[in-house]
Amino acid sequence: MRIDVTTEPGDPQHPNEDYASVALPASGRGGALVLLDGVTPPADEAGCTHGVPWFTARLGGALLELSGSRRDMTLTSCLADAIRRAADAHSGVCDLSHVRTPQATVVAVRWDDAVVEHLVLSDSVLLLEAADGTVTPVLDDRLHRLPDSVRELGATARSLPRGSAERAAARAEYGRAVESLRNATGGFFTAAADPEVARLAVTGSTPRADVRSVAALTDGAARWTEVFRRGDWAACLSVLRGAGTRALVTAVREAEAADPEGEAYPRGKARDDASVVFAEL
Repeated sequence: MRIDVTTEPGDPQHPNEDYASVALPASGRGGALVLLDGVTPPADEAGCTHGVPWFTARLGGALLELSGSRRDMTLTSCLADAIRRAADAHSGVCDLSHVRTPQATVVAVRWDDAVVEHLVLSDSVLLLEAADGTVTPVLDDRLHRLPDSVRELGATARSLPRGSAERAAARAEYGRAVESLRNATGGFFTAAADPEVARLAVTGSTPRADVRSVAALTDGAARWTEVFRRGDWAACLSVLRGAGTRALVTAVREAEAADPEGEAYPRGKARDDASVVFAEL
């Protein structure tokens, strides 16, 4: 077994809001990995005194512990219980009903001798490499299936002159429209304070013999494929297998630096937290 993990903040002056970890039982007969991408709130709009890194550490730690130790629970149940634990840790102190209460995307994978189980919630990415080298992305694409009216607002904002008041106003309108769809019927979902969201995750299982490796990427690392078009998912996994997770994140940083204003490759943040977990089973 080979495990390779890299996580790096987009801005060294700010805490990394991602969480990445792996658990390998002493028996050596299985394992679990968890990758979270914390959702950055606008300043002073989180309704929480603790912050996103605090939340991702608690949610991620609880999910990893449950995934690794409670084989009798599905990954969906593990996520629901982990969300409940994280919410209980600051219930009564923070406003958990706030639309921007700390929240995160989730990728969880668990394996034993027989099966590889997976769970994906929101826009982090899981790659499954088959024994023959075929790479299958597991995606929760609801964030990318926004209503046409919302997508048009985003396109309008991008078309306006950079630095203009009109562009700023259009971006704010687009942001409000997207925000109204967060954890709402017909929108997209993240792990926040409601355990019920776990049942909306994309889940599945694959025979262990059919899986050569798995890779989990936050969207900051998945930019290599999704934004900068350096290669498809198979090429992305090839980099992880050959050069390693650090090489992929370095390539993303180089692409970001070459396009600091996002003119050639439009994106929400010039630089983003980037995390990758690669596990060769």
